[in-house]
Amino acid sequence: MISTLEKEVTFRFLKARKKDGFLNVISIFSFIGISLGVAVLIIVMSVMNGFRTELINKIVGFNPHITIQSYDEEGINQNKLKNNNLSKIAKNIVFSNSGEAIILKDNTSKGIVLRGYISDDFSNLQIIKNKNFKGNKLELKRNSISIGNELSFSLGLEIGDKITLMSPSGVETIIGRMPKQKTFRVNSIFNSGLAEFDNNVALINLSTLDEFFGYSNKDRNLEIYLNNPKNIEEKKKIIQKIFDNEFIYTWADMNSSLFSALKVERNVMFIILSLIIIVAAFNIISGLTILVKNKTRDIAILKSIGVLNKSIIKIFFLIGVIIGTTATFFGIFLGVVFSLYIENFRQFLSSIFNISLFPEEIYFLSKMPSEINPSSILLISTCSILITIIVSIFPAFRAAKLDPIKAIKYE
Repeated sequence: MISTLEKEVTFRFLKARKKDGFLNVISIFSFIGISLGVAVLIIVMSVMNGFRTELINKIVGFNPHITIQSYDEEGINQNKLKNNNLSKIAKNIVFSNSGEAIILKDNTSKGIVLRGYISDDFSNLQIIKNKNFKGNKLELKRNSISIGNELSFSLGLEIGDKITLMSPSGVETIIGRMPKQKTFRVNSIFNSGLAEFDNNVALINLSTLDEFFGYSNKDRNLEIYLNNPKNIEEKKKIIQKIFDNEFIYTWADMNSSLFSALKVERNVMFIILSLIIIVAAFNIISGLTILVKNKTRDIAILKSIGVLNKSIIKIFFLIGVIIGTTATFFGIFLGVVFSLYIENFRQFLSSIFNISLFPEEIYFLSKMPSEINPSSILLISTCSILITIIVSIFPAFRAAKLDPIKAIKYE
């Protein structure tokens, strides 16, 4: 417990006095340093969380949440689709297939990945519901193709244009085996927001794809779109119990290296920016040491009237903790406000300095993403307060060791 005397002396020592000018400067810089450190950490973590969420939304919007491939020669057992556990977590289930082909346009050729969907399933894909989608959303007819906007730009294609696709599966002729070719009409143009997908993936009718590559119905994959694609590993375990003899992979498995890199980067940024708080917290040691020196006479008087050493420790410990804690909460306030209005700040700075910050054509995002994570704020604030507690211990014990007789004699 903290006594009334300890509280009174603590707040008295915290009050600024003219003769303590240099001490006040150190205290102010400690406060500002910790506040800025906490605020910058929250802002950086929020922006990185926002980037990660935007990236996940774009990847999930283009790829199936879970894909199932059958090892069985008979293909996927469709009776398993009636499982109650599957119905609870799945929003949409479609059959698909894919293959690699070469697209030919005038004198240009390019390798692409073809994905095949049934016409009715095509209209239910998340990427088709994108506001930037152009063309027919209702169906994907035979011999029609839906391409990405990056591919349409690089090849100069528009809706209604015709292109030729060449398949690696050949056709026997009198002069030998020749690659199979087929002409398609551009039915629509999609925009996933990720240039890699938009430039290398195209969608065609599933029956047309099977004919083009020589596939059969048993070669088809099962794509599962979940009600909630988060906590994907838990959902994957449920699916594995249902389809125990099939190969199952998720959107997270397909992009594991990317998200591992993002996680490492976020952790490294947290460690580096935490050094700001540590450096600022060490100013508290300097400030408290100077305060002990300036208050030598007051400490001696307190000891001479019977104030215990533990009370002296509490007084100076509280001073350090109060500075660190108030700075931490002020930093949280700054960080949260800046994170909430970071797009407004970006637009303001862009207009003031007449430069393009975070250009859309490079990052493929219309605005700077930011997602405030309460657990991150709790972790940052806890670390900041713990650091200030640790650095406040040494000066507090030093004050308690002061000899009152010598202090009164020389002061």
